[in-house]
Amino acid sequence: MDVIVGGGVVGLSVAWRLARDGRPVTLVDPAPASGASHAAAGMLAPVSEVAYTEVPLLRLGVASLRRWPAFATELAADAGLAGTEALDLRSDGTLDVAFGTDDLAALDELATYMEKLELPVERLSGRECRRLEPMLAPSVRGGLLAPGDAWVDPRRVTAALLAALDRRGVPLVRSRVGELLRDGGRVTGVRLGEGAEMRAERVVLAAGVWSAGLAEVPVRPVKGQIMRLRSPQPLLTRCVRGTVHGTPVYLVPRGDGELVVGATQEEMGFDTRVTAGGLYELLRDARELVPGVTELEIADVVAGLRPGTPDNLPVIGPSGTPGLALATGHHRGGVLLAPLTADILLGEEGELAALCTPGRFREIS
Repeated sequence: MDVIVGGGVVGLSVAWRLARDGRPVTLVDPAPASGASHAAAGMLAPVSEVAYTEVPLLRLGVASLRRWPAFATELAADAGLAGTEALDLRSDGTLDVAFGTDDLAALDELATYMEKLELPVERLSGRECRRLEPMLAPSVRGGLLAPGDAWVDPRRVTAALLAALDRRGVPLVRSRVGELLRDGGRVTGVRLGEGAEMRAERVVLAAGVWSAGLAEVPVRPVKGQIMRLRSPQPLLTRCVRGTVHGTPVYLVPRGDGELVVGATQEEMGFDTRVTAGGLYELLRDARELVPGVTELEIADVVAGLRPGTPDNLPVIGPSGTPGLALATGHHRGGVLLAPLTADILLGEEGELAALCTPGRFREIS
């Protein structure tokens, strides 16, 4: 039996795919779907989030995005949903906008880089940007459209995963894992916080930032504050990104009129406080892109902890210690990389799996 430690979108996805494959599995988490996955905006945007020094991460993201349509279709069916619309999976692209000359020059340089990587991207004038999104600020000078980017509602995804696991009879143990059980050099199960022991052929550690408390995994918490606004009608039709006062901000529309504004990146340890300063900066920067956001109702504010790694790549696969596998360190990409992560834990090998192998660090135990 596999024991999955962690009930975020990654742990839930791994457990579900293992169960679909006919393997016995148990999920352990005191409060599933309540951590970083609950706070996430759900952008499936490897192209618009490309960074100059992170081509390996781009390759992982593009590969996982290709798997999302089949992943969502199978999940919706397993969860008893009418279709992928219930997950609010949308693929209308991401629009990255610029205001001044320097912003435009930076976007132009980024577009050239994207084209060298043969990524689909379209350069737009300010007028063309506002034609796509009429609620954009008049001061928008131009932009880049990544038409293949998508997004999904993580809260609906995790709810569907929990429903699918329940329908497949997968046990969910709502408890904290206190430590890993070991016999010699092998991990043989977990000890729960209450003292009870669970034996396993393999433990999959998918506990996000909390993974480092159970094994020597190089993950650290990166705080992100996020705001959800509500409107009777959708304000935008696609994701909109921009850099305001040197800080990136994004707006992600939901089909029900909700608009997600995010997200700060703060090296604050395990601090999950929502602060007035963080929310002020989000709303201030979002208003620069879309002035109408100030008229919307605040529906929710939350702070989550992303599990970052030294090279910004996830840690997925056998740990080097028999009986222990890892599925953590996804930082901003947990939702995007969930399908690929599950496939690797099911045994997929090759170049993509090699990019995120735990073996690139010292042996993890």
